[in-house]
Amino acid sequence: MISTQLDAISPIDGRYHLHCKELSAYFSEFALIKYRVWVEVEYFIALSKLNLNNLGEISNVQQEELRKLPSEFNIADATRIKEIEATTNHDVKAVEYFLKEKMAALGLEAKTEFIHFALTSQDINNTATPLMLNHFIQQHYFPQITSLMGLLDSLSMEWQDIPMLSRTHGQPASPTRLGKEIYVYKARLQNQLEQLKNARHAAKFGGATGNFNAHHVAYPDIDWEKFADDFIASLGLYRLPYTTQIEWYDDMAAIFDNMARMNTILIDFCRDVWTYISLNYFIQETKAGEVGSSAMPHKVNPIDFENAEGNLGLANALLNFFSSKLPVSRLQRDLTDSTVLRNIGVPMAHTYISVKSIVRGLGKLKVNQTRIAQDLEANWAVVAEAIQTILRSEGYPQPYEALKQLTRGHQDINEASIKNFIQSLDVSDNIKNRLLHLTPFNYVGVFTKKEL
Repeated sequence: MISTQLDAISPIDGRYHLHCKELSAYFSEFALIKYRVWVEVEYFIALSKLNLNNLGEISNVQQEELRKLPSEFNIADATRIKEIEATTNHDVKAVEYFLKEKMAALGLEAKTEFIHFALTSQDINNTATPLMLNHFIQQHYFPQITSLMGLLDSLSMEWQDIPMLSRTHGQPASPTRLGKEIYVYKARLQNQLEQLKNARHAAKFGGATGNFNAHHVAYPDIDWEKFADDFIASLGLYRLPYTTQIEWYDDMAAIFDNMARMNTILIDFCRDVWTYISLNYFIQETKAGEVGSSAMPHKVNPIDFENAEGNLGLANALLNFFSSKLPVSRLQRDLTDSTVLRNIGVPMAHTYISVKSIVRGLGKLKVNQTRIAQDLEANWAVVAEAIQTILRSEGYPQPYEALKQLTRGHQDINEASIKNFIQSLDVSDNIKNRLLHLTPFNYVGVFTKKEL
């Protein structure tokens, strides 16, 4: 056991522990054992409802007592299972023996051989693991990412009327609205979130090699496929109908890929906010006692967005590895998936920490409208697009070329030079007035918030 956070090898269990400790309920060794117990208990109860020879039904009271084993699962229980595993050298078999001990205490010793009946370890693991992942996503990830999207939505509305210089290829470009640029990221996340909500959380449940061999030979009159479909559905999962000893992991890989895309969007967002901070478009609120640099007292570093970017990159490295490795297994199975599955909580934790960092960073930002306005005022050349487009619509000859000659490569373009150019045009006064009305502050197009 880790005595202090300073002993931890991973920062998830050390430096960042307070930011993700709730994830232990889904991705720790304790959680995996608990979920295995849960699946085994529910399977036994489901079997008891089939009225099988030598099993029969069990009472509602006994069902309630059995369900307390996972719902009241504690460290002492997990420790007992690890003690058994020290002898069996098999983690799932240790759960089976633990449950048999508990069942004897409940007066069910005559039915203990129906714990883990006709199953292989992966029937338990490939049900427990997607169940853990699904519960984390539903109970923590969805609320967290939805909260971030709500914050982006709110900020985009708050800043929707703030004109801002765009930069394409890093160069001044047609102005935009600060709020719209924030909303782009909300829209991108929303698109991916809808796909993730529709993803299947798949389980494998079909015996040693996926054919219900042992089930069928013991009780040939039972429709085991339907039984398994119904059982897995009762847990909120989808049973894969055709498998080897293990599940395909194709659906899990799709979930990882989906989450990686969302992380990539957040990396892009962090880099944009970082750049706006470096341009002084955003000012970060300071906190008494905090230090930005060990040498430079003036600095207020964008650490929340930098930490988020680093954690998101680390998460994606693992998510991308998982999605390419897990669907590959030799013949009916090899054991390489087992080690990998034990680590799926790592990218989830880094992702979770990152979103918290982004929310924290956004809470420190204040818009520096003075600095934004200065950049717009210094870049009157960006209205050249508007001028040449209006002239095109009016049939003026070669307007693009005329504006190119005026603006491209010239650093001294200002309000006066633009207006002097407009006054020199051989166009009607009405068109001139339209053109003279253009400024970098009002040439921002439209931004209409719509349902995505």
